[in-house]
Amino acid sequence: MATFRLALIQLRVSPIKSDNLTRACGLIREAARKGAKLISLPECFNCPYGTDYFPAYAEQIPGESTHKLSEVAKECGIYLVGGSIPEKDAGKLYNTCAVFGPDGRLLVTHRKIHLFDINVPGKITFQESQTLSPGDSFSTFDTRCKLLVYPGAFNLTTGPAHWELLQRGRAVDNQVYVATASQARDEKASYVAWGHSTVVSPWGEVLAKADAEEMIVYADIDLKKLTEVRQQIPIYSQKRSDLYAVEAKQP
Repeated sequence: MATFRLALIQLRVSPIKSDNLTRACGLIREAARKGAKLISLPECFNCPYGTDYFPAYAEQIPGESTHKLSEVAKECGIYLVGGSIPEKDAGKLYNTCAVFGPDGRLLVTHRKIHLFDINVPGKITFQESQTLSPGDSFSTFDTRCKLLVYPGAFNLTTGPAHWELLQRGRAVDNQVYVATASQARDEKASYVAWGHSTVVSPWGEVLAKADAEEMIVYADIDLKKLTEVRQQIPIYSQKRSDLYAVEAKQP
């Protein structure tokens, strides 16, 4: 799998969960028909993004939404990063991403660790921590792909300032492909998403980028390019482990 097609579903989310699930699955099938082997949905793809919505739309995992995602991943034979949904478990709510393999098996769930709490005077105030609890563990899964996928929900304040900047920085820092999947922009929503789902190369080049409306973003990922970049600028062999290290406090 030296090369493969990646697709990001920039979904326009409505207040009707069943409609969101139906349209998401339809767009996943469309992307798979066009050759995508790894597909990502955006953050909070099954409900509007907002603290007032999380409790009403929350469900357990496995549940209605993840069952649909498992089915469509198996049907299409693709890796599916299921954006995120509000998850309820043991009296708490989480912002949780579920990932499925080509056989429909749930590979991993990731509960968002760093909740989005922001206060930019005169522009936006938002606090996920009003209703959500943070996750307490890292989550990884094995594929033959080498990339970072971020389902996100930046807004009209943080989006133009940081969205592309952060993606290109992480791509160059880690010498990997970076993909970010956003909701489509809905100017009437209580939280207006930035859109502009993007794919960036290990060299920091923007390979594909959406506008604000609902659409599918495609990029053909070439892992040989990743290997070339790491050979040209060998930052991994230059690391000074005698001076610093990254330590995980929990497994």
